[in-house]
Amino acid sequence: MMLSIELCGLSLRNPTILASGILGSTGATLNRVARNGAGAVVTKSIGAKPRDGYPNPTVLELRQGLLNAIGLANPGYNNFEEEIKVAKRGGVPIIVSIFGFDIGEFVEVAKAVQNFGADAVELNLSCPHVKETGAYFGTDPEITYELVKAIKREIKIPVIPKLTANVNDIVEIAKACEDAGCDGITAINTLRAMQIDIRAKKPVLGNKVGGLSGPMIKPIAVRCVYEIANEVEVPIVGCGGIINGQDAVEFILAGASAVEIGTGIYFRGISIFEMVCNEISSYMKEEGYETISEMVGAAL
Repeated sequence: MMLSIELCGLSLRNPTILASGILGSTGATLNRVARNGAGAVVTKSIGAKPRDGYPNPTVLELRQGLLNAIGLANPGYNNFEEEIKVAKRGGVPIIVSIFGFDIGEFVEVAKAVQNFGADAVELNLSCPHVKETGAYFGTDPEITYELVKAIKREIKIPVIPKLTANVNDIVEIAKACEDAGCDGITAINTLRAMQIDIRAKKPVLGNKVGGLSGPMIKPIAVRCVYEIANEVEVPIVGCGGIINGQDAVEFILAGASAVEIGTGIYFRGISIFEMVCNEISSYMKEEGYETISEMVGAAL
């Protein structure tokens, strides 16, 4: 059995990828994830300028997931060059998540991280809690098309938009990305959500509204991957609530070529990548699959 895959022209030793926002702030932590079995890693989202993010509390543990409103805190791309170079030593593809407050900023950051050695960029078109960026660019197909097209004109490395399910029709957005020439699609990011403290009688998060992740959003994420896979030809990276190999296989059968794991690290630790790969291998042996590609979209 072979777990290695080709994704958007990148060679991965297995289909598990570190999702953006978890252990992606430094080259050292990205290396650590690579050493623990991830097939590729995605950095935290990087913008044109340093950003402090939101006041605490920024992360809330729920029964089956996390609620966070970090606010895209990041050092800015000029201060992230060394982290990318250090991350490259891990020996797996480095996908840099980027965001901007207009198309020009997105292009600026994309060109910079390409020069720093990024193997691909993931476009954060889906952050649910920062106005005028993130989901602002991922909810209108015309804006999405113009953004992806502009970036594709300027860089040579793969461009992978990360989409939000907080839309009426995610397939429409996915098609806009494909028409603009994207190399792949990641689905989905966290869902817009909140929790209220009934004693204090106010929202718990400092930003009031945050992004919901973890097992409770997995059925929505699987549905999104399934619908997108029925309509587009570019590879899909499934993301949302993956805790074990069964979850990963479900995404792959729905049409994903690879999967991102984020909140799952909170539940199973950094060794989750190796564990999920072992669990995928067991499933493949039971079902008679030799390669991951044989499984992709089998449920369509």
